[in-house]
Amino acid sequence: MPRYLSLVRIDETNMPADGPSPELMERMGELIEEITKAGVMLDTAGLLPSAQGTRVHLNGGEISVTDGPFTETKEVVGGYAIMQCKDRAEAMEWAKRFLKVHGDEWTLTLEVREIAEG
Repeated sequence: MPRYLSLVRIDETNMPADGPSPELMERMGELIEEITKAGVMLDTAGLLPSAQGTRVHLNGGEISVTDGPFTETKEVVGGYAIMQCKDRAEAMEWAKRFLKVHGDEWTLTLEVREIAEG
């Protein structure tokens, strides 16, 4: 069965000031439990804010290192999930359910990509 990487993209300047509510965390926990019991979820986690990250960039053979926050970037990766699904359609259904548990106060984008095997 193919594996899929779901990247959660978030605009850190346009998210609830207090972060995820306890209600959201409860709904998220229930969904993650359901996905895990279905044998789909292989790994998932949220990421710390970009202010605590570092970028390492290669350009023309030269490496540069930049500490966050990354002010020139509107969206950053806020989390990920690796799922094993029977096909892309199943991966998309789980992605849609993940977005729906966030409610109206969040603006998120999920990038779902099949992992190259071999």
